[in-house]
Amino acid sequence: LKTRELFAGLYALEDERVRQFLVIGEERALLFDAGFADSGVLETVRALTDLPIDVVMTHGDPDHSGGLADFGSCRMNAGDWPLVKNGSIALVPLDEGEIVACGDYRFRVIAIPGHSAGSLAFYDEVKGILLAGDSVQSGGPIFMFGGIAIWMRTLEKLERLIPADVTVLPCHSACPIDAGFIARDLADARALRDGKLTSDAHPALPCRVYHGEATDFLF
Repeated sequence: LKTRELFAGLYALEDERVRQFLVIGEERALLFDAGFADSGVLETVRALTDLPIDVVMTHGDPDHSGGLADFGSCRMNAGDWPLVKNGSIALVPLDEGEIVACGDYRFRVIAIPGHSAGSLAFYDEVKGILLAGDSVQSGGPIFMFGGIAIWMRTLEKLERLIPADVTVLPCHSACPIDAGFIARDLADARALRDGKLTSDAHPALPCRVYHGEATDFLF
């Protein structure tokens, strides 16, 4: 994993597959997602800090939760608990409206179902930062596991809550991006719903790749 300090004390841990985020405070560290089982997230975190680590999850897909065995526990929305196949991991509920804080960062939890049933975003209003998991992207592709209608309602919700000058930190593709991609992704989703996007058969998965102006979708 490569590391980038995006803001003071906030790091992206990334390879070509998926991206995690780490906040280092004075007494504890806060990790968003644990990567694949072979991502080596714990080793990378330990190269940056020896503080105790609290793990919170944007959602439970294997590329985000596969490394949880190295940490033993996490906080995650219960809607995605069935995605975690390792029964030895202690799962603690995390719900909309809660505050996840570390150092100077204070993130409010926002439920954003659609990509998965229990997808969460984390919004620091003071610093103007939104950690959006897989639900807002530039380029994509965004997997529509939970249904496009639900995901469109999520983006409409984010449009109401997130100002245009907020910085969005996605777990895939370009990072950082601006909050304008919420509206751009939503416009592409409406075009997908209305049958206006071109598509190709996916070479390996039982779905098609739909091509929007801002992002692609697997649907």
